[in-house]
Amino acid sequence: MSFSGFGFLFGFLPVALAGFWAASRFGPMAGTAWLLLCSLAFYGWADPVLAVGLAVSIEVHLAFGRAISATEAHPRRQTAILAAGILLNLASIGLARLLPAPPPGISFIAFTQIGYLLDQRGAPAGGRLSDALLIGFFPHLLAGPILRGWDVAGQFGAVRRGGSGLAIGSLYLLIGLLKKTLLADPLGSVVAAGFGDAGGLTLAAAWQAALAWSFQLYFDFSGYSDMAVGLGRLFGVRLPHNFDSPYKARSVIEYWQRWHITLTRFLMSTIHTPLTLAIMRRRRASGLAVDRAAQRGPAGFGAMILAPIAITMVLAGVWHGWRAPFLVFGLLHAGFLVLNHAWRLWRGGAPAGGRPTDVALTYLCVLVGAVVFRAPDLGTAGGVLAGMAGLHGLGPALPDARTLLDVVWLAGLAAIIWLLPNSREIMEGQGGWLRWRPSPGWAVAAGCAATLGVLSMGGTNEFVYFQF
Repeated sequence: MSFSGFGFLFGFLPVALAGFWAASRFGPMAGTAWLLLCSLAFYGWADPVLAVGLAVSIEVHLAFGRAISATEAHPRRQTAILAAGILLNLASIGLARLLPAPPPGISFIAFTQIGYLLDQRGAPAGGRLSDALLIGFFPHLLAGPILRGWDVAGQFGAVRRGGSGLAIGSLYLLIGLLKKTLLADPLGSVVAAGFGDAGGLTLAAAWQAALAWSFQLYFDFSGYSDMAVGLGRLFGVRLPHNFDSPYKARSVIEYWQRWHITLTRFLMSTIHTPLTLAIMRRRRASGLAVDRAAQRGPAGFGAMILAPIAITMVLAGVWHGWRAPFLVFGLLHAGFLVLNHAWRLWRGGAPAGGRPTDVALTYLCVLVGAVVFRAPDLGTAGGVLAGMAGLHGLGPALPDARTLLDVVWLAGLAAIIWLLPNSREIMEGQGGWLRWRPSPGWAVAAGCAATLGVLSMGGTNEFVYFQF
């Protein structure tokens, strides 16, 4: 079920919200139980077998979590149980990738479950309903944010009286809907046409296809992230923000701190940081230095910087699927990040300001990676990139009216991305003249936007990240 579909917005959501407020009158546990039932219904909307599978998976991981908590005095046994739980999730991702139609959001569910198991070490057992909802809460179920226990501690089932939560949640939901239906989806035809004729793309057409895809991906995932935050607020839960204007980043390192923030956090905490610490401990045991000076040397840089980044990003690439473009995408970003770290080591830290050249160079790197990510095969990716380099010709000297209209549309989207505040800044009072405040003007604007959003919902596509 898509957040931007009629069935969800005008069927499922009103019932879920009304039931939650009614159930919560009997206490937080009743509200939590209702949300868990709604989450199972949401996941199994198209196929009830999926709901059964999610319920079984949650129950299995609750059992794993209790076993991990109970074996605190036996570290080896606890580690073995934890390892078994992690391997179970990794195997589920691998097996799902082999299916013609893998369960939606399988990897996000698996990552949340791995995080849950990791958090059980040294922690008292939590409430079964709250732990179950941590994994299955429907706003984050299909594409994040990837939750850890501290993200939502004590929030489930607690109705916060007053209209601010409903107003803020509804506006986040509306902004996300508009991004998806008005800004992202209309670009799909341009992207499909461009990548479908990669070998024949001239310079202008290749750049149009690449920019359209990067903007479609941006507004699609940004829209989903806003809707997830808004849905959480409607149910009294402050989900972590998962998207923070990544195309404004002035380095590739900063880009990954702004794009799919909780996925980056998960990869850093479970792969990159443990691997780096293990390498450093081994170097110390061998009498080798691990300071900044050592990292500038070829051996130290290769061991402490290059290797952890390469392993992490290759795994991040193939996490999306077994296709070669995903592997190359991971390798590309590994290379970008390694160069970024090398620059910081030898030339000093990032500049204090956000120079346009830094932002432009970062976006160019991201754009190349996005082309590879979108392509069905490496031949298509090479064709689009070759067209962007002008190897297929420059194209007509005078573009037709349709092309000019497309250029104006892309320029407008670029202005939104790079010149306007993002949703979080608008809603949290940091958006300058565009900051939200409860006022008649905002109420009228929201009403008009809601009407526009509903009118644009027909034929809405699934969110891009639902496939992962």
